[in-house]
Amino acid sequence: MTGQSEKTAKTTYQVKNIKMGEKTVVGRVVGRNKTVIPEDEFYKVACLHCSWKDLSDFFSVPEGTLRDNFRDLYIKGTQTTKQKLRQKMFETAMNGDRVMMIWLSKQWLSMSDNGIQGGDDDSMLPWTTKEQDEE
Repeated sequence: MTGQSEKTAKTTYQVKNIKMGEKTVVGRVVGRNKTVIPEDEFYKVACLHCSWKDLSDFFSVPEGTLRDNFRDLYIKGTQTTKQKLRQKMFETAMNGDRVMMIWLSKQWLSMSDNGIQGGDDDSMLPWTTKEQDEE
């Protein structure tokens, strides 16, 4: 009995009865092979900030073909994700996360720890002494 269980444990599972089917896909027809890519599927993947190379590999279509045909959806998807991220960052800061408040104030409000506001670091602040004030 143990000899048989060792044999079955070592073999990997393989599908024996593969069922095939057919479905109609609606999307943009691109490339020489006339590949159909659904717009909603492309948009979802673009929202994940995938690179053009990743998208090319996923849809099995050359990068240039995707750039020519889906630039509008790619820009919309990446911008939507950026907008959602900014919104979450702002909500987190407004809910009292001190680290996020500090980071956003430095990024969005141009605040800094040392109080210097851009410009030349070589310039000195005006300095007066009592002797100069008396003259």
